[in-house]
Amino acid sequence: MASILTNVSAMTALQSLNKTNMSMEETQRRISTGYRVGTAEDNAAYWSIATTMRSDNSALSTVKDALGLGAATIDVAYTAINGAIDVTKAIKDKLVASRQPGVDRTKIQAEITELQNQLRSVADSAVFSGENWLSTDSSAAGYNATKSIVSSFSRTNGNITIGTISIDVTSLTFFDAGAGATQVGIVDGLRDATGAIAAAGTFSVATLDISALTNSAADITTLEEYIVGVDRAISEMTSSASILGATKQRVTLQQSFVTALIDAVDRGISTLVDADMTQESTRLQALQVQQQLGIQSLSIANQNSQNIMALFK
Repeated sequence: MASILTNVSAMTALQSLNKTNMSMEETQRRISTGYRVGTAEDNAAYWSIATTMRSDNSALSTVKDALGLGAATIDVAYTAINGAIDVTKAIKDKLVASRQPGVDRTKIQAEITELQNQLRSVADSAVFSGENWLSTDSSAAGYNATKSIVSSFSRTNGNITIGTISIDVTSLTFFDAGAGATQVGIVDGLRDATGAIAAAGTFSVATLDISALTNSAADITTLEEYIVGVDRAISEMTSSASILGATKQRVTLQQSFVTALIDAVDRGISTLVDADMTQESTRLQALQVQQQLGIQSLSIANQNSQNIMALFK
């Protein structure tokens, strides 16, 4: 039926054109933003998952930074221990040289004193970001011998877990400002005849003095105890360096893992919300053709009313 009140063909063509225009707007938005799911309106479930994963990935980036900070702190302590081992070896060499009768132990002690001062300097300088693991004060309020490096962030069923790598710096300490009998380090701890740090110890690497020793049997015994004690200190420093080396390796491996994990999460987010630009460009071209045809169809439908006029001529 031909009607001048209702143009059914034009209405159908207009609805089709409006639908095509809406699809074009959506496609152009995807192309301009790069997102298939840019808001919760597009896909609430995917948008929610992607938002949470982006938040967790940001936390993982912070974990990566924390691991880098921890690795740097370990590296500083490790470097200082290596330097201290060389200085302590030099002290040991001086003590062995002083074992020879007839040497001027006063002059040798002058060299040893400078080396002892160097040990203090090395320990006090091993600071990174306010942390010093070699020179401490275990009597200070809030002191904790266990140092933690944030190493992981995970979410399981909505529950967040933050993992850490713990390092006990008790065995790494060179100097401890605490006044307690057990608040001592490798360098300032009193050692006994076996070289071990003990309550009955009589000397430390930091304070031993050979200037007054003679060639008497008792003094020679004391000198040999000094040598044993310093050698024991070198062994303890070597063990400390080994601990730090193993920990540094673990931190490095964790850094690599976190970096790979961040990339994997990014890929997962991309799969959920990113637009396929090849697909969207192809779709845009098809919609442009549909739009042109829709405009032409609407134009033809609008001419139908004009054709009715010809019937009255």
